[in-house]
Amino acid sequence: MERKPDLVVRSTNADETAVIAEAIAHVLVAGDVLVLGGDLGAGKTTFTKALGLALGIDDAITSPTFTLAQQYDGGRLTLHHLDVYRLDALDEVIDLALPELFESGGVVVIEWGDTIAPALPAGFALIRFEFGEGDDDRSLSLTAVGTAWAARVGGLGTTLADQIIDRQDA
Repeated sequence: MERKPDLVVRSTNADETAVIAEAIAHVLVAGDVLVLGGDLGAGKTTFTKALGLALGIDDAITSPTFTLAQQYDGGRLTLHHLDVYRLDALDEVIDLALPELFESGGVVVIEWGDTIAPALPAGFALIRFEFGEGDDDRSLSLTAVGTAWAARVGGLGTTLADQIIDRQDA
């Protein structure tokens, strides 16, 4: 059974998505994993671009759909950006050297990461992107998996108080 999200935030445009990404970037620490799931075209790469900027990365962040993985240095933390949409089998995850990335001291963002759940570490933040009612309306729901993220959700809720539509208790 799927858990209720710990925090649900509404975004009506790319600028609001950037505000959400910036708030999350401020609480990131080395070794964190963000798993992005949800609707195709709902803003996962847009979020990751804003996250990279908030970390101080100057390089242009692009979707790694065909390369599967990109690494961006030069910010407060190294950003490993993966897109596992095209993987056909969980066995292909081995080629990505995920355990090494999780221990690299950077931040790992995995688009479509919910599809490789068995290969994920014990603790991560799952962020689901879903379309809202309007063309640019999005709902971002964060579910803390593990104690490290559970401790940070309250602070994020406070930081994003103006953006929150619905905050649900875990």
